[in-house]
Amino acid sequence: MIDTHTHLYVKEFEQDRDEVVNRALNAGVDKMLLPNIDASSVENMLALEKKYPEHFFPMIGLHPTSVGDDFDEQMEVVTKQIFQRKYYGVGEIGIDLYWDKTFEGEQRAVFRTQLILAKEFRLPVSIHTRESFDIVIQIVNEELTDDLKGVFHCFTGAKEDAYRIMDTGFKMGVGGIVTFKNSGLAETLKDIPLEHLVLETDAPWLTPVPYRGKRNESSYLIYIAEHLAAAKGITVKEVEEITTENAEKLFRLDRDDD
Repeated sequence: MIDTHTHLYVKEFEQDRDEVVNRALNAGVDKMLLPNIDASSVENMLALEKKYPEHFFPMIGLHPTSVGDDFDEQMEVVTKQIFQRKYYGVGEIGIDLYWDKTFEGEQRAVFRTQLILAKEFRLPVSIHTRESFDIVIQIVNEELTDDLKGVFHCFTGAKEDAYRIMDTGFKMGVGGIVTFKNSGLAETLKDIPLEHLVLETDAPWLTPVPYRGKRNESSYLIYIAEHLAAAKGITVKEVEEITTENAEKLFRLDRDDD
């Protein structure tokens, strides 16, 4: 399996990071994509990749909740990094209007800038949408070309939203929320073809049942796969195989392909 969105480099894993990584590998989660947050997270993210180069694949980007007065300086870091070394995606990017709308204009501009950067480098994007789906998908459609691909991270929308994403050719990231009984997400995804889906944990957040309320980790990806399989009436193996293939193709997880 591939965890297409995990933050195992953050402080929540300082005390037992190696054990968390080993549990993921033992659970069959062989590859994990690391979306960046902002300038302060790059060093720790790349250190994790350096320690486990066969298993971690970093992205570079500026998270919308980190867009503030210093967004120009933050974006300089993103741009410098993307020219310096290989990344497997531009992320985590997007728009978040849940916590604070103070920098909504800046969030929109930074999001579009990073979409353009992704097209230039032909890298997929990992998109965060919170209270912003209509705005985000409008901007994606405005920038859409054959070189713009990616995933709508933490998909929680209705079927109509899923169809709008499918029309762009983007994937949907399925995480722990699919295990929540009252989320309705399992029902939404029941008829969405697996070819449009990838698996993710968003660790350490959005922990799936049966560990909801505790720290999330990549080894819990199996619970997401199981719930998705049950919702669709198919085997877990089928979910694992198709979502893994989707992730491999989207993020081009080949160390030799430069």
